[in-house]
Amino acid sequence: MSNEPLHFVTDAIPLRNARALRPYTATVKGLLRGDAEGLVFHKTGGPPWITVGADGAISGVPRLPSALRPTVARIEARNAAGETAAATVEIEVKAPGVKLVPELRVMSWNLWYGGSKVKGARDKQVKFLLDHDVDVVGLQETASTSAQELAEALGWDYFQADSNLGIASRYPIVSRGPLPSASGLNGACARIRVDEERRQDIVVWNAHLGYTPYGPYDACFGKVTPRQLVEGEIASGRTPQITAILAAMKPDLDAAERTPVLLTGDFNAPSHLDWTPATDRYDYGYVAWPASVLAEKAGLRDSFRVAHPDPVADPGVTWSPISPVFTGGYGHDDHTGEPEPQDRIDFVYYAGNLRVQDSRTLVEGIPADIPHHSGNSWTSDHAAVLTTFRVR
Repeated sequence: MSNEPLHFVTDAIPLRNARALRPYTATVKGLLRGDAEGLVFHKTGGPPWITVGADGAISGVPRLPSALRPTVARIEARNAAGETAAATVEIEVKAPGVKLVPELRVMSWNLWYGGSKVKGARDKQVKFLLDHDVDVVGLQETASTSAQELAEALGWDYFQADSNLGIASRYPIVSRGPLPSASGLNGACARIRVDEERRQDIVVWNAHLGYTPYGPYDACFGKVTPRQLVEGEIASGRTPQITAILAAMKPDLDAAERTPVLLTGDFNAPSHLDWTPATDRYDYGYVAWPASVLAEKAGLRDSFRVAHPDPVADPGVTWSPISPVFTGGYGHDDHTGEPEPQDRIDFVYYAGNLRVQDSRTLVEGIPADIPHHSGNSWTSDHAAVLTTFRVR
């Protein structure tokens, strides 16, 4: 029995889109916290077509007029002790023949050991995904179970590829693979069916490249030459890793005009689009960071830089919102206590019939710095990247 008062993790719950005149199902069961003994859900308001089961299952067949506006329903849960909790759910209903998901919200998020460094992380993560109406998220540092646990709470589908990588999706995953353990890749892939009526899929790859040596440290602290920076990337293993991932992606990239392709990930390396003569980071001017150069050569576009082409005006830093001070290591202990080099190392790349409408880096609240981070609303040491695409 939980000592928490009965409550939903958030008051406003966006659910997957529905198709008018087609059966619809979703669930809110995993979003309730507190004493679950004798728990019963019911609808307190909303259109007649929505049925709420005692177990939190939502079902029904939307009527055609619903396709003209969002459908909102109020749901209440009551336990054996008489406690109640309420939340509002919203479902976009689309008419027959039109795109079920005209806008797709895709996130890349390093969870920082699954969120284990912050108290109550899992509920904070669930709320964050709902509050930002995310459709698909590529997860890194999942601590073996995070993709599954987040998806089960949200009522989503998932691919927990290994202890590190996972993909969670509001829409059904129709194929998964390859497994990193079998392929030797630092990446994994899921094919997601965003529209059954139109047989419309997207392919999502998710990657986490090696973290050491770290190029910005070698630039900021080591003052190595640009050539040595690039050589360090090759020596780090990141260049072979991204090369292997892009080779595995090639059949999907070749078919991207039919089925859009996404690559989310923590690259542990900056972008050549950010290290330019205009930014002149650490007096380096342009640096051809191999991971981003190779992704671009493979036909992928960096969604954040499409939305924000000026790296001076919009640096898009993702590392690190809770590490303003370098804490040592990586062969640069003599620089401990100096300002942490801040950079953009997390990405949402894309290819195919998608148009970037918006892209942003996200951090919840104003997180306290390490070592005072355990009570943060923000559960990671990276910022997340969220891109909204128009599906063409």
